[in-house]
Amino acid sequence: MQKQDLRDSVWDELEERGEARFPFPPHGRIPNFAGAKEAAERLAESDVWEGVDVIKANPDSPQRPVRRRALEAGKVVYMAVPRLRDEKCFLKLDPDEIDDIDNATTISGSSELGEPVGLEEMEAIELIVSGSVAMADRGERVGKGEGYSDLEFAVLREFGLVDDETTTVTTVHELQVVDEESPTTPQDVPIDWIFTPNQTIRTEATDAKPAGIEWSILSDDRLDEIPILRRIEPN
Repeated sequence: MQKQDLRDSVWDELEERGEARFPFPPHGRIPNFAGAKEAAERLAESDVWEGVDVIKANPDSPQRPVRRRALEAGKVVYMAVPRLRDEKCFLKLDPDEIDDIDNATTISGSSELGEPVGLEEMEAIELIVSGSVAMADRGERVGKGEGYSDLEFAVLREFGLVDDETTTVTTVHELQVVDEESPTTPQDVPIDWIFTPNQTIRTEATDAKPAGIEWSILSDDRLDEIPILRRIEPN
């Protein structure tokens, strides 16, 4: 199934079954879902969470409980600046420096309370939490189609902040776990673990994680939009 068809199918089903949650509609975004908090708790009770001090998380609504749980547990959380549009393209949320954890887990609060940092200032990432539109138990992730999550991994890899051993996870609703194959590329980041409100799934991912930025697929417009890419672009 083509990725857009799969996205549309999942968005429709979440809405029609009443499992989508604010913001509405679920279409065109990483959809929030009933049980997002329970999925986050399942992740927080897992072995992949234990002993991790630094995570990278996406800013979307369904992963807000994960970000809150991480800060409450004393973990440093990095979030990408939207579209990597700034030279300091990540925000660092350090629980030791934050008084209002609940506010810090929101998009507006993270911008206010997070410290903008460049890649040279960041610590190595031990766990990556991604939002998803759809997930296959083979580890294939389908996002909303803009490619920023995969690009963020590639940029982090260029700076030695992630590698093949960096664990990748997602929290989703059961309806988002599909038995469908979709096209993948070497730039797609496979997911190691899926956490739903009721299941913990160790995926059968066999694809390697991206080795870095695939410069040949980036347009001049994309390079101009993202300062860090222009700065490290090979001559």
